[in-house]
Amino acid sequence: MRIECPYCGGRDHDEFSYGGDASKVRPAYDDADLDRWYEYVFLCQNPRGRHEEYWQHSNGCRQWLRVERDTLTHEIFSVRPSAATQPDANPTQEKDNGGRT
Repeated sequence: MRIECPYCGGRDHDEFSYGGDASKVRPAYDDADLDRWYEYVFLCQNPRGRHEEYWQHSNGCRQWLRVERDTLTHEIFSVRPSAATQPDANPTQEKDNGGRT
């Protein structure tokens, strides 16, 4: 299977690390509902057919990508940069600068 990295071009899938289901919605950081967190962390659907996933180009540019592929045939339909720097990143949350200004 070859993944077309938008930054590095076509590469073998061995250069990438699977990062999980890109269709799951992460609960809010302050959500205290343990059932929602349990479902998010431990339950997965293992879908059959076309599915969107996170992949990191770990042996290349190290960017996180959203890859839409068929889980049966491994045909890749689209590859695009992820809006977040990693699957669990919350783009609206301010970054902690360690007390520095």
